[in-house]
Amino acid sequence: MTTDDTNGPLHGLKVVEHARGVAAAYAGRLLAAMGAEVVMVEPPEGTPLRREPPFLDTEEEWSALFTYLAAGKDSVVADLASASGHATLTALLDAADIFIDDTPLAERDALRLGAATLAAAHPRLIHTSVLPFGATGPKAGWAGEEINLIHASGEGYLLPNGLTADLFPDRPPLKIAGHFAEMQGGVTAVFAVLSALWAGGGAGATGGGRTVDVSVQDANVAIGAFAVQRYGDGSIEHRHERKFRYGGVIECADGYVELLTLEERQWDGLVELMGRPAWASDPAMASAAARSAAGETINAHIRAFAAGERAADLVARAQRLGVPMAPYNTPDGVLADPHVAARGLFAPVDVPGVGALPIQAAPFRFGPAPLAAPHGPPELGAATSRLAATAIAAADARKVTA
Repeated sequence: MTTDDTNGPLHGLKVVEHARGVAAAYAGRLLAAMGAEVVMVEPPEGTPLRREPPFLDTEEEWSALFTYLAAGKDSVVADLASASGHATLTALLDAADIFIDDTPLAERDALRLGAATLAAAHPRLIHTSVLPFGATGPKAGWAGEEINLIHASGEGYLLPNGLTADLFPDRPPLKIAGHFAEMQGGVTAVFAVLSALWAGGGAGATGGGRTVDVSVQDANVAIGAFAVQRYGDGSIEHRHERKFRYGGVIECADGYVELLTLEERQWDGLVELMGRPAWASDPAMASAAARSAAGETINAHIRAFAAGERAADLVARAQRLGVPMAPYNTPDGVLADPHVAARGLFAPVDVPGVGALPIQAAPFRFGPAPLAAPHGPPELGAATSRLAATAIAAADARKVTA
């Protein structure tokens, strides 16, 4: 299919998601954004993500996180410890291409969700395990929340850095706000799933299925690849050293911008932006190596210049000159940003009891037009009677004709 199809490039793909945590749910969310039909299989009380604060201002206490993660999906209730619940899941998996699951290893055999059991029962299914430390290896049985994962990957050790480390040198390591590590695990799961699909898995394939083992920790270690690389020369990167030699986060009169100049033409554009000050024309600034060595001095000049500038005006002028600079927007500022609006990154999504809210449709595009806006998050079990009954009837029909 063409990538400008409003149904999305994964239209027709069927995904079953059994997720308690953010990583697996985000993988399902990204697949749904690309047009896959994603069905959440939830216990009678619902996934724990439905109860994850903060909540939208409604009587029903809709979780803001769940609202985003569940947009574009359907919900089927099935108690997997019961015969009927397992039958529902089995029927759904019979028709599915992909199964995303983050059930802890210790619970999988009792629920018949082990890799070998699933491979035998659904030989063409892409079974995707998403766990904090993976499904194999010495840490496979370990639990892990966001704070554990951001630090276990080494990323927390390197934060805060840059301007924050300069302003607050005594601060301890910090966790990034939100669910950065878990969402990175979800992104990695999607890459792995699509690779397995490309390799020939899925319900419509003629070959066998695939088992995909995703470790959220490993996914986040990859983010700090440069820090890991430095171990080779005997260096251990520290948050006080992890910063641009010059540039980085710069304070303006009404906010902050981030600046990075890697190429000579970008440095030339920065000098032009600042009005060609005499210090920038000094022969001592002629080479990239010399400028790197003089990073603190250059930053002092840049910050003095930017202190009197409005962030939006400075960014606009910088971009016209080819200087890589972007604003640090508030949430309201993100929604009001002309570039964000022109790209169609956010779309109104109807949330039960709330109305239309601007929600990111997808963090990527495949053509001139943005992907279609998802429907709102489903009520618990809203699709149970429709999808479960259809799946079970189809499975029964297959048994009769087999």
